[in-house]
Amino acid sequence: MEQRPLLSVVVPFYNEEGNVAPLFERLESILVSLPGAPSYEIVAVNDGSTDATLERLHDQVRSRKGIVAVNLSRNFGHQLAATAGIDTAAGDAVILMDGDLQDPPDLIDAFVARWRDGYDVVYAVRRSRKGESLFKVLTARFFYRLVRRMTKVDIPVDTGDFRLMSRRVVEALQRSPERHRFLRGMVSWVGFRQVGVPYDRDERHSGVTKYPFAKMVRFAIDGITSFSDAPLRLASYLGFCSSAVAFVYALIVIVSKLFNLNPPAYTPGWASTIVAVIFLGGIQLIGIGILGEYLGRIYEEVKGRPIYLISDVERS
Repeated sequence: MEQRPLLSVVVPFYNEEGNVAPLFERLESILVSLPGAPSYEIVAVNDGSTDATLERLHDQVRSRKGIVAVNLSRNFGHQLAATAGIDTAAGDAVILMDGDLQDPPDLIDAFVARWRDGYDVVYAVRRSRKGESLFKVLTARFFYRLVRRMTKVDIPVDTGDFRLMSRRVVEALQRSPERHRFLRGMVSWVGFRQVGVPYDRDERHSGVTKYPFAKMVRFAIDGITSFSDAPLRLASYLGFCSSAVAFVYALIVIVSKLFNLNPPAYTPGWASTIVAVIFLGGIQLIGIGILGEYLGRIYEEVKGRPIYLISDVERS
């Protein structure tokens, strides 16, 4: 039987043609210098790139050893591309990282050392985020803390998907075939021994971010609704609050009519009616929208389609 490699490094790529060669060069220099010279493989996932990323990956397969290029049939998104790589990886430990060189490969040495100390998950904690706007930094900090407060899972703050996972953690993830995936939350939900390693996140080596504001919002919604039913309770709370406000307002109107408290020149207009209708209508739409998010997830799950499709796999 073929011996399993000790380490698998999983890297999803989407339109990162300028980052492929520099990343592989740095990864190889780090992996070959690890204590004990462990065997390794690099699993690169092409997530339906429209530039020359796939060609650059084929170049790496032809020029280096231990490379696995997984080509998805179309663009499925970062989380599903990462899942495809994790499912393909054969190592005793799997390291997940981005392909833009913002996650420094130099941290792999510390990951492996902590794994050898007995930890099943070693995740990177961001001390700083170079090359990112103040708006993105602040919204990211708010998001992580909001998710932590709203969920029952202890998800570390200021962490991304850059982490090492033991084989039993990977196998636990493979038994969780949900479609709207929030991997950092799923890894925290699995449990086992976990520890963080602080680092300073670098700027992108080349290209542009694949997470504009709209995708960030979508990702935040996925993270919250995947691990919390608090939004459903929020809709109920808003309904009770709006009913209480309407009840108090009705009492005020009745008392005013009974005791003729309105000034003689006061004529009730349409403004108060419109405000009440808009307020109650907004509450109802919020509740319907929250229910729609959860119903949409149920709809996607019951269809039972594969969460990703692989076009081909090339190995060196």
